[in-house]
Amino acid sequence: MLWTYGVYIYTTFLYIHDSKREEVNIMKLEGSRTFSSTLKIFQIGIWWFIVLINLGYIMVWLMMPTNTFFLHWLPDIQAKTDPIYFGKQGTTVLVYTFPILLMATLATLYHHLFQKAFNHSKVGLLRKASWRKPLFVNGPLGIISKTEFSFIIMFVLLLIWSLCSYLHDMFEYAALQAASEKEQVWEAKLENSALALGLVGNICLAFLFFPVSRGSSVLRFFGLTSEASIKYHIWLGHIAMTLFTAHGLCYGTFWDKTNQMSQIFTWNKVGISNVAGVVALLAGLTMWAATLPLIRRKFFELFFYIHHLYIVFVVFFVLHVGFSYSCIMLPGLYLFLIDRYLRFLQSQRKIRLVSARVLPCEAVELNFSKNPGLCYGPTSIIFINIPSISKLQWHPFSITSCSNTDSDTLSIVIKSSGNWSRTLYQKLSTLSPPSQLDVSIEGPYGPASTFFSRHEMLVMVSGGSGITPFISIIRSLLFKANTECGKTPKILLICSFKKSIDLTMIDLLLPVSGTALDTSRLQLQIEAYVTTEKQPPMNDRKLLQTLWFKSNALDEPISAVFGQNSWLYLGIIITTSFILFLLIIAILTRYYIYPIDHNSDLIYPYFLRSILSMLFICVSIVIAATSAFLWNKKQNKAFRQIKNTSTPTTSPGSIYNKTERELESLSLQSFIQPAKIHYGERPDIKKILSNCKGSSIGVLVSGPREMRHEVASICTSCSTDDLHFESISFSW
Repeated sequence: MLWTYGVYIYTTFLYIHDSKREEVNIMKLEGSRTFSSTLKIFQIGIWWFIVLINLGYIMVWLMMPTNTFFLHWLPDIQAKTDPIYFGKQGTTVLVYTFPILLMATLATLYHHLFQKAFNHSKVGLLRKASWRKPLFVNGPLGIISKTEFSFIIMFVLLLIWSLCSYLHDMFEYAALQAASEKEQVWEAKLENSALALGLVGNICLAFLFFPVSRGSSVLRFFGLTSEASIKYHIWLGHIAMTLFTAHGLCYGTFWDKTNQMSQIFTWNKVGISNVAGVVALLAGLTMWAATLPLIRRKFFELFFYIHHLYIVFVVFFVLHVGFSYSCIMLPGLYLFLIDRYLRFLQSQRKIRLVSARVLPCEAVELNFSKNPGLCYGPTSIIFINIPSISKLQWHPFSITSCSNTDSDTLSIVIKSSGNWSRTLYQKLSTLSPPSQLDVSIEGPYGPASTFFSRHEMLVMVSGGSGITPFISIIRSLLFKANTECGKTPKILLICSFKKSIDLTMIDLLLPVSGTALDTSRLQLQIEAYVTTEKQPPMNDRKLLQTLWFKSNALDEPISAVFGQNSWLYLGIIITTSFILFLLIIAILTRYYIYPIDHNSDLIYPYFLRSILSMLFICVSIVIAATSAFLWNKKQNKAFRQIKNTSTPTTSPGSIYNKTERELESLSLQSFIQPAKIHYGERPDIKKILSNCKGSSIGVLVSGPREMRHEVASICTSCSTDDLHFESISFSW
């Protein structure tokens, strides 16, 4: 196992070397004059400290199944902590919870400092291009890169090492246990196996909530995004439920063979509460069943609502094992709860919807008012909720606008494909569309780095509505071509559609008001394929409707929860809420629990201590986050005036105007003039990529699963390192 840890350290330091080298290059390109030497040293110090904490945390996981950890390290730490104020749970909080929360807090400070220097962070720890190259394509896990495969192997080895270590130590005393309990040896081993499976399942549970924290500073530090990391949450969930199911079945079999089936319904005052574990397992199995592709894809609403049983699962899991042991999985859950509550606060704002463009291909472009200070990178996403359609449903969509070219607006495109999106399209495409539309948002969320400009050429392959993430990339590169002296890459856009009417999606490459930028500076070639039609339709007119909505005095422009200081506020919330939680627990333990049981763990009920601890965590987070939110709102009240963008300069004077027009803008025509349309055929991706020339070619794909796998296979089979693959997928 030490060999595995050595491999992990070596791999991590490879990332460190590559990331720091790219950071230095970025500083040179952006202008290191804006960086004071003190800030550089401070920032690099934070960076290295976070890496060391991460390595130490992994070391704890490697040592945890050993007798060295339980018989020597843990008792030594317990002896040096004050049991009067925190009890035995103080040790688990110090060992498992504190390091990750410290790392998350330092990461927020790191992002805040880097954001001040570069507008947004451009460096992630795991962003080396060669490590993102696909290694496996057609396996059960989908497209797996070298980085993902290396960490999958190390994580599986950690699980195997932990299980074998637990079983080895437990089986040594199986005979003595069987004699004392008047059982057979195999029965004692079965009970030990059940316990070991549960302990190993907790490892997966400890990492389960990290990928679903959308605004996580930890994910961003490692160059990851929540939408790209959701597959890790799925993998961890499957492994965890497999282990927990085996854990429950082994205990059920053991109780059946030893005539102790009544143990299932026991709720011990002290120790493990079996009935709570049964409830947690049933909730987990229900969620697990709802994740089947047949249910998740065809009955997404059912999957969405059932997945909220995670609350039941977590609560009864804590009641099952006690809060002290739950501190092992607390860090990920703690950061998720903070993220979830901040999303709730942001979703309470009603967002100003300026206009909508209704395309004949049953797609809608929504244009929102945006705070000019809000910056986001290309391929970012945003979650929206429209109460008039559903008060509970939230759906993610790619942002098609660019924060540089569209300083006051933010745009998304919604293709009519499900009940929710179809209802929205019908609502806006009727003869009497609404003059107002209430919308709530969460986000935006996007990648920490943009790698597009470092390639000599970009090949973008899209299928259907998969073109939408590329719109923001093209607009971003168009802005860079007009404002920076650096050379922008050539762009080859390969878009595949089922019908010719879907070609109107290309019309969204420019915003509704056009652009003042010189489009000729961007080398763009568009190859469009219509797969189900062999010739263009008789009527080739591309018509769309533009709707302008009335403003509401309560509407606000889209902005981050805490504006440009979001990372700083997040660090403050993590720190203050955790300190407040520790303070409450210390007072409760010292003046209420300790006088009762004197840390004997035999008097005060486990479940009551767990309930109070969970309650105080939630209360601490709510108090800290709400206070920061109200303070920020008070400080920025003078700057939260809604800019009146309801009436365009070229529209009539009415507040609400509906127009139907042809897209004959000169700038737009010159922008998409290179478009070549192929009817009745599919793109030959392999041939196209083989004809691309350049020392560094970025290959981006967004579309159906089959298309992503095809492009990944081509890039993987390529013998050269010229092709750099990147998949953009939200259909997990």
